Amino acid sequence: MTAAMLPAQATRHSTFIEAAGLHTYYGSSHVLHGVDFRVHRGETVALMGRNGMGKSTLLKSILGIVRPRQGRVVVDGIDVTGAETHAIIRRGIAYVPEGRGVFHNLTVAEHLRMAARPGPTGRLDWTYERVLETFPRLAERLDNLGNHLSGGEQQMLSIGRALMTNPELLILDEATEGLAPLIRREIWRVVRAVKETGIASVIVDKNVGVLLDLADRNVILVKGSVVYYGNDLTANSEVLKRHIGV
Repeated sequence: MTAAMLPAQATRHSTFIEAAGLHTYYGSSHVLHGVDFRVHRGETVALMGRNGMGKSTLLKSILGIVRPRQGRVVVDGIDVTGAETHAIIRRGIAYVPEGRGVFHNLTVAEHLRMAARPGPTGRLDWTYERVLETFPRLAERLDNLGNHLSGGEQQMLSIGRALMTNPELLILDEATEGLAPLIRREIWRVVRAVKETGIASVIVDKNVGVLLDLADRNVILVKGSVVYYGNDLTANSEVLKRHIGV
């Protein structure tokens, strides 16, 4: 299915992402086993689990980067199963991948201006000026190429670039991996600010304490299956110990 084949933007639904029965393979390796996953509009969801449990594969399956062999993905009421990734993203999703995806041959300013566009409903809340105000470090490095930035600055740029698309949903895969504590605090400050604007988020990160405080709901994957789905993990230390190791 191509972008041209997708229907026009539907009426806004309270459930923004609805994935059902996803089975995803890498070759003969069965990674996702019938996963159901949803994100409501404006909701922050922490996607949790030890390494290798299928978290990134689930995100990539929803976005069409990896094609599930079975299952269905609906974005804001529109079935996007089998659609190209760029068509799914255009429904209002911004993806900050593990590894950041910064282009070494583009400047900070070029990264941001390249991504700038209204959201699917025409919203233009996140402008070039607002992103630079949110990330003062980027304002100081507008002419720097991507490979001339520190890891923390690259992550700020990747998030800022994502916000320039004025998304309905921001996906952060390993948001603070490998960053210094000061930079981590800065990233979490921005994530909280984004939440306050009503943008939904799906966050993968190893900082369980922050996730429990930040998220409206928690989902735990174990070997490609959902073993927990709820909002009472803080009071459920046994589940945390068994599946997360905390």
